[in-house]
Amino acid sequence: MGSKITIIGAGSVGATIAYKLSYEDIASEIVMIDINRDKVEGEVMDIEQGTCFRNPISIVAGDYEDAKGSDIVIITSGIARKPGQTRIELAQTNVNIIKSIAPEIVKAAPDAKYIIVSNPVDILTYVFTKISGLPEKQIIGSGTLLDTARLRYGLSDHFKVAQKNIHAYVFGEHGDSSFVPWSKAAISTVNLDEYYEAMKAHGTDLGELDKDAMEEYVHKSGGKVIAKKGATFYAVAVSVVEICRLVVAASDSVATISTMMHGEYGIDDVCLSVLCLVGPDGVQGKIPMRLTDEEVAKLQSSANKLKEVIAQINI
Repeated sequence: MGSKITIIGAGSVGATIAYKLSYEDIASEIVMIDINRDKVEGEVMDIEQGTCFRNPISIVAGDYEDAKGSDIVIITSGIARKPGQTRIELAQTNVNIIKSIAPEIVKAAPDAKYIIVSNPVDILTYVFTKISGLPEKQIIGSGTLLDTARLRYGLSDHFKVAQKNIHAYVFGEHGDSSFVPWSKAAISTVNLDEYYEAMKAHGTDLGELDKDAMEEYVHKSGGKVIAKKGATFYAVAVSVVEICRLVVAASDSVATISTMMHGEYGIDDVCLSVLCLVGPDGVQGKIPMRLTDEEVAKLQSSANKLKEVIAQINI
């Protein structure tokens, strides 16, 4: 029996998540909620008419009370980032939106795992954690899982090796202050620099990896997509569906998701992404990765940038 998943927000991201879920075996029931009733009903009709080639699934346009019994609630509501606009500039507007949503949805689905997707995701995950009254283990910010996916694509393209063999992560804010802990980046346990030398020894010179350029690619990818097509939604939808898959799995997995920090790496009272253990019982805790002093400083700097925003918003 699949899970019941409620998606709040039927914009490009929410609708694409629903579409992706409609062809997975994760959910047997999907509820979509949006303030624009016509929009959500149109999205539901379009998606459900394409489900004839899979096992039966229920997809409905609903209200908050229809979320009762949800295993997962995905929050995508908010004003989208415009070309040239930073995620942080969205902060107060989208904080106000999530403040209006939280009491309604938590009342209907107090036992669900909540996946926060709206930007700035770390700020909104923090606010939702503070105001929802839910145990922290039930709250997952999508964080840098998308950034990590972009990084692995970039590294795969450079090294001409399958993405599944790449173990590298993006830590910190889902934004410009994020960084890659290169000291732990590897291809099937082989350090990236060592892998490059090994390939040269085999007669394949792929060129040395420009790590600064690769981080720039990760930082600027979202903005470039927005500039070219107006929004990003395919890759983020795949990342969110992957979190759903982790939550309904039989055992825990490790992923970079945004959760409340409690002194790890000297950071407290802010949400950002580090390695976390997540699974059927939600967030089980953080996996301490041994970072260099420089990497710890970068993570603390990212946390401080987020705290500066938190200090300026009305929660």
